[in-house]
Amino acid sequence: MTDLDARHIELTREYFRRSDAQDPSLLDLLHPQLQFYFPKFGIGHGPQAIWQMVAGFAGQIESIEHDVTDYLFIARAPHVIVEGTTRGRLNGKDWQAGVTPGGRFCNVFEFRDGLILRCHVYLDPDYTGEDAARFRWGQEGREW
Repeated sequence: MTDLDARHIELTREYFRRSDAQDPSLLDLLHPQLQFYFPKFGIGHGPQAIWQMVAGFAGQIESIEHDVTDYLFIARAPHVIVEGTTRGRLNGKDWQAGVTPGGRFCNVFEFRDGLILRCHVYLDPDYTGEDAARFRWGQEGREW
């Protein structure tokens, strides 16, 4: 791994720490030309796109935590791919990857000038597994 790859991984870890804390300084990590994708939100442009996506969860997400110590990072400048897990509380219901259906994700980051230029998030936004009709194989007996 190159020094640049290591810096990009550390910047990615910091992105998750600040996101979980809803720290406004998250914007300091983002390139002015950021492209941000989240399922059901679509593609947003500019650092404010992240806050626009978060606003869609207003009053619903009580907590979220990314467990960055246990992530798989694949880095090759200018990209970092991250596979990880989350846990949290949404609308009074808890979720935790490995315990409930929701909570696993994969993000693809691209960097420019030491900032996050692109962040595409791939996950099932049904964190608490309430969309029962789409559990085509059922939920019982599954490993999450």
